[in-house]
Amino acid sequence: MDPSKAEEPQLRHVEKDVLIPKLMREKAKERCAQHVDAFNRCCKDTGFFMVFKCQEENGALKECLTRHYQDPAFFEECKQEYLREKHEYEQTGIPAKNRKQKLPTSM
Repeated sequence: MDPSKAEEPQLRHVEKDVLIPKLMREKAKERCAQHVDAFNRCCKDTGFFMVFKCQEENGALKECLTRHYQDPAFFEECKQEYLREKHEYEQTGIPAKNRKQKLPTSM
């Protein structure tokens, strides 16, 4: 048996096909923030005609997002982040979104 395979945790279908891609979408939107902002600005400025007037911005946004979605290294990065968060949850019982919140100060 290959030792590298033994260390790799087995992912459930929902993790591989739903949860990790969700994380990928969130991170890709952060990395493509300039394209997201340009598209949003165009949509707000043109209103109803955005379908016709914002095709260039939409194309640039789709290209940026697709580049990240199809990158195996990006998938691996997101998978490792997901596994770290899952491990922390198993250790602490606190979901990642609750761990990242600011703690209230009593002073």
